[in-house]
Amino acid sequence: MASTAGGWRGFARSTIGRFVGLAFLCQFLVTGGVLLFVQQASQRTIVAADRDSVTDLRDELLAILRDRGAAALRQDIERRLPTVRSERIVLLLTDAQGHIVAGNLGAWPATIPDNTSWRMIELYRIGGEQPEPIGVTTTRLTGGGRLLTGIVTSHSLQLTRIYEEALTIAFLMSLLLTLIIAILLGRVLTRQISAIADTANAVAIGAFHRRVATDGSGDAFDRLGHSINAMLERIDALVSQLRMMTDGLAHDLKSPVTRLLSVVEQASTQTRDDQALDALEKVHREAQTLQAMLSTALLISRTEAGFGGDRMRDTVIAELLEDLAEVYGPLIEDSGFTLHVSAPPGLAFPLHRELVSQAIANLIENALKYAEGGDRIALDAAMDGDALTIGVRDNGPGIAADQHEAAMKRFGRLDPSRSKPGSGLGLSLVEAVARLHHGALLLGDAAPGLSATLRLRRTA
Repeated sequence: MASTAGGWRGFARSTIGRFVGLAFLCQFLVTGGVLLFVQQASQRTIVAADRDSVTDLRDELLAILRDRGAAALRQDIERRLPTVRSERIVLLLTDAQGHIVAGNLGAWPATIPDNTSWRMIELYRIGGEQPEPIGVTTTRLTGGGRLLTGIVTSHSLQLTRIYEEALTIAFLMSLLLTLIIAILLGRVLTRQISAIADTANAVAIGAFHRRVATDGSGDAFDRLGHSINAMLERIDALVSQLRMMTDGLAHDLKSPVTRLLSVVEQASTQTRDDQALDALEKVHREAQTLQAMLSTALLISRTEAGFGGDRMRDTVIAELLEDLAEVYGPLIEDSGFTLHVSAPPGLAFPLHRELVSQAIANLIENALKYAEGGDRIALDAAMDGDALTIGVRDNGPGIAADQHEAAMKRFGRLDPSRSKPGSGLGLSLVEAVARLHHGALLLGDAAPGLSATLRLRRTA
């Protein structure tokens, strides 16, 4: 239930969610406005029809009074009234003293003036058991009499309520239909955009053969897919050239260094001169350092180019850390440190095992080199949301916060004298491995000591 609520919150915050909300709001306002206009217009039409009927009746009665006299008017009113219960007409004629001459009301309404235009009021008709909504007009006659003409509007009000109910149902149905259409449209857009994002993520980790699916419709998404595919074709070609160049560079540079090492080792076996042996030993160490730097630099370049991104496999993290602890345990112990490993049992995560192992090994070796005065190295792993964190922490002097960025620069060395062994590429390789896993390397204060955390994310 919580994940469902979280999913809906995430959808509401997304661009597609906001688009669906905006489309629903626009449809709500437009449909609501149109239906409100129809409701008001229909109500005005019904009221106008009642008012016109009363006005016509009043004019007809006044014409009879004018042409044929008061007696004819009374007779005409009485002629109309026998069917009063089945009709909607309301009539009342009084003389100058207020006495009722004819009509179907028991008395002149106290709240109605003698001469007024259309007005709505509730009155009892003679024989009626409950008040009825009536629209009336009144006219003062020559000689002091008064004439009230009206019409019962209960049928009109009932018709108005039927209109309102029909419009309300239509409004709710239109909103439901709009919501369904907006959600379906949002899902279609999400599926289209997700397909593009999946392709981009796959290419980012090295699957350069992936392409965005196109349907040939020529719409915006189809054109976008063709444009992205054209870009990926170009990137694939450039990366292929880079791969060929780096492979050639590795072969061309590593082979002379390897031959140099072989020559130095052979020369060391053929001389007994101590000075020459000492010089050859120094050359041998420098050649080994050069070979290691070359291998690391090439590995960083290939990792940043996404090579190996297609080799992500579910890996049990606890087993990975235990294997590293077994390999580095003797070296750590000989260096005067103790190693503590902590990882949730059974925790599996998709990663490039060899590269992540190399990255963690680099962090352990850095701790052994620079955690002077410390005696403890902790290796732990945990899930933080959808990310896997692998931390290597020591209790040495650590690195000041303002030097973290410099420490991660390629060939960056915090030792100005460069008296300690190292190439300045260790953290760069760790950072490249983290980026291959859509993550990052974070340096922090272990209080005391340095905390180096690999934060890795799942790939789609």
